[in-house]
Amino acid sequence: MEKTAALASDILAGIGGEHNILRLENCMTRVRVEVQNDDMLDLTRLKKLPGISGYVKQGAQHQLIVGPGKAAQVVDAMRSLMGGAVVDDAERTKAQAKAKYKAPMSDALRQLANVFIPLIPAFIASGLITGIINILKRPDIVGDFATHYPNLLGILGIFGSAVFAIMNILVGVNTAKVFGGSQALGGVMAGILSSPQLAQITLFGEALQPGRGGVIAVLLVVVLMCWIEKKLRNALPGSLELILNPLLTTLITGSVAIVALQPLGGVISESIAHGASWAIDRGGFLVGAVLSGTFLPLVLTGLHQGLVPIHVELVQAHGYNALLPILSMAGVGQVGAAIAVLMKTRNQRLKKVIKGALPVGLLGIGEPLIFGVTLPLGKPFIGACLGGAVGGALISYWKVATVITFGISGLPLALTIVTGKVMLYLLGYLVAVIAGFLFTWLLGFNDPEE
Repeated sequence: MEKTAALASDILAGIGGEHNILRLENCMTRVRVEVQNDDMLDLTRLKKLPGISGYVKQGAQHQLIVGPGKAAQVVDAMRSLMGGAVVDDAERTKAQAKAKYKAPMSDALRQLANVFIPLIPAFIASGLITGIINILKRPDIVGDFATHYPNLLGILGIFGSAVFAIMNILVGVNTAKVFGGSQALGGVMAGILSSPQLAQITLFGEALQPGRGGVIAVLLVVVLMCWIEKKLRNALPGSLELILNPLLTTLITGSVAIVALQPLGGVISESIAHGASWAIDRGGFLVGAVLSGTFLPLVLTGLHQGLVPIHVELVQAHGYNALLPILSMAGVGQVGAAIAVLMKTRNQRLKKVIKGALPVGLLGIGEPLIFGVTLPLGKPFIGACLGGAVGGALISYWKVATVITFGISGLPLALTIVTGKVMLYLLGYLVAVIAGFLFTWLLGFNDPEE
């Protein structure tokens, strides 16, 4: 804790003190700060702080990579040092950043990702439980466990599938939160689209399909709901708004959803699921190499966030996700590249950064390696992408798939791979590491001075 407090104090000093902070938050691996005056930042000092493995700037936000688990601790320590007095005018800061820095596509994809990011813990738990069930069902590993304990497996199955049973409701609630609507109404809209009673209703000569369109339909409907709710809030008299707004919003949005948006969402959803599956099934080596080789550049631009609904749709449509194992090879290539840099560099600080980042890199958290090692050096980043492309090509060719949407990668993803493909995934992992190492070794890099 003393190291965390010291790092928090050093970061505060490097960003110009608490009075320069407009917004302070964290994700899994990064301390995210928006400041009033960029000139007050001492980036050279910040990047060299012990505990900082990388730095990246996205829009108006300065992001310091400190590693998984530590980011939240450092932010809590910073808030404690500041006495809780964070100038957190979030909405004003967002508006300023959007107007000055953000491209419309990047902003839209970020909002889309914010709908699904809070669901990551549930996806991780579900995937790992499903992986445990698959192991317990294999007689060659655990004998007759499944025969003797069917109730235990049944309970675990409920635990592992629960998130998918309420997926649309969770997405509805989160979408309403992100787009400024009532979260309860967002859940209601998703509930309407998923209601089993829809099957008893015929519209235009066809029976309605409960859940058609999956999360895509929910996104479309709840975004419309938020827009209608805001319009009615401004139009209705204050004395009646509390009663009439939710009533009219539900009736109007629900009607449009049933007649138009759910069928539209169904078409989009089916096109995404079938198109992605067709590309992976038919594309083989080439599609896998392109997807994995270009994934990290997409991450740097933020455009990878647009893939999140595709992951969800693949699992909802087929029960498995063939895209995630391919993309995970991009991070695996970083591991091989980092090992090559570790063996070649004479820079002791760089060696220390790599040794600290490699363990979490093996577990699928690649940001410290990307922003702290390969990207600043240039050529190793290219070598890592090429190594990931080799691994992605093999994973695609072998048709390896996982039972989860997204949330984990690296070695832990092996626990969620469909039966019969685990060893192929691990082999692809090993090949990607070796390829990333070889490409980086051959490309070389300019070793930084101490």
